[in-house]
Amino acid sequence: MQNTSKVIARPVEIKSSKKPLWLEGLKKLKKQRTAMVGLAVVLFFILLGILAPVLTTQPVDGFNPEKTLIPPGSDHWFGTDDQGRDIFTRIIFGARISLWIGFFSVIGSIIAGCLLGLVAGFYGKWADTIISRFFDIMLAFPSILLAIAIVAILGPSLFNALIAIAIVNIPTYGRLIRSRVLSVKEEEYIMSARAIGMSDGRILFRHILPNSITPIIVQGTLGIATAILEAASLGFLGLGAQPGEPEWGKMLADARQFLTVAPWTLLFPGFAIMLTVIGFNMFGDGLRDALDPKMK
Repeated sequence: MQNTSKVIARPVEIKSSKKPLWLEGLKKLKKQRTAMVGLAVVLFFILLGILAPVLTTQPVDGFNPEKTLIPPGSDHWFGTDDQGRDIFTRIIFGARISLWIGFFSVIGSIIAGCLLGLVAGFYGKWADTIISRFFDIMLAFPSILLAIAIVAILGPSLFNALIAIAIVNIPTYGRLIRSRVLSVKEEEYIMSARAIGMSDGRILFRHILPNSITPIIVQGTLGIATAILEAASLGFLGLGAQPGEPEWGKMLADARQFLTVAPWTLLFPGFAIMLTVIGFNMFGDGLRDALDPKMK
């Protein structure tokens, strides 16, 4: 008899060397010099806002007729305004207001926009038609005019300005998440989840939303810069911050009549707005390049 040897094949264990997407994105982000510069600027203003009571010794509000319109110097680094208030102190405290409005208005826009976009993209038909037409109507108006109308109805205040900014930016995030949902819901794993009887809510918030959130994060970072500009515009028009509040847009509005005699009263608040917006835009662009697989 002829001996035959049997070869038993052992399963080969394959170890995936692929890193998580967020880790790869973070590694790419570190290589983006402009993004790191933007992040440094953003963190700088965040720290200014947090440490405002420690970094300043001058009162943020009040009236001191003996110190009105003093040029920048050793006692007042950025000079004083027409009320004798230290501009450096007001800019640092104003960072709290501008960043607070920027962050929370964007968070509100993302929450509302994502909920509407998820419903429109997932269910389609009449729900998609109604929500999409709602977005189209809102986008037909310039955002600043719509924000002015909302504040005019609610009444001038910082909180109402925050609400108005959040409302006018809902369509931006809603349409973005809708387009992502329309693509993701056709994936095989979503069809498998439906086949095993998984509920719509679980599919939406456990599978579709996590796989659609990356562009929302990027747009939200860029949206903070837009929200800060819109808040400054409303403050400049007297519809946001009220007299006495150290908001950068309101500071510009109060100082515009002193452009020729005391230009520093406009220069430093305007420079603070410009730096903050540029910082968020640079960081947002770098974040987009790092997280978007289509960007190479």
